[in-house]
Amino acid sequence: MIAFFDANALIYLVEGAEPFGNRVRAALRAVTDDHPELGAAVSRLSWLECRIRPMRLDEHTTLAKYDAFFSRPDLIWVELNKDVVELATVIRARHGIRTPDALQAASCLQLGEDHLFFTGDTAFTRVAGLNVRLLA
Repeated sequence: MIAFFDANALIYLVEGAEPFGNRVRAALRAVTDDHPELGAAVSRLSWLECRIRPMRLDEHTTLAKYDAFFSRPDLIWVELNKDVVELATVIRARHGIRTPDALQAASCLQLGEDHLFFTGDTAFTRVAGLNVRLLA
């Protein structure tokens, strides 16, 4: 099983803003009880989105937390390649979700059926085949 983190879920996890930080940690604990070998995956889009605000505001401590997370050797990176963009186009056309969200959903779906998509955004529940874990 692989946990794919939408940028908002990753922001909650790394920055710990409550009540969402607790929700992400609780959801991860529940999943790791059933799947102790749970892997973690992100897209390059999450990397970009998570680092913008702390970079803009010169929040070096927060940026260092993200850099530590993104440099984990066990982290799976889903690149925004042609297959991801093609699938994102279909998702955007069929479900009407925003382009960045379609790219995130398509990135996660590249991992196969054995994934969980952690997010705080209900729009992702409309995407067929996406195993959404809603943190709301």
